[in-house]
Amino acid sequence: MSYGDQRIYKKVEVIGVSHESVEAAIQAAVSRARQSLEKLSWFEVDEIRGHINQEGNVTEYQVVLKIAFELC
Repeated sequence: MSYGDQRIYKKVEVIGVSHESVEAAIQAAVSRARQSLEKLSWFEVDEIRGHINQEGNVTEYQVVLKIAFELC
């Protein structure tokens, strides 16, 4: 199938969590989605949030994203 062919996608919403970074949270979500979905194609970030501890340090990043996969 070439890129110009007709394709249909479905999007699912997932939340990635990481103590390291926003990028790590996105990668965690994509990696986990890949375990149960085939033909992942793209993602879009809907929300970025995190947790701040009592000392004022960011201790967790949470990223809400939609991941699209191609329907067969």
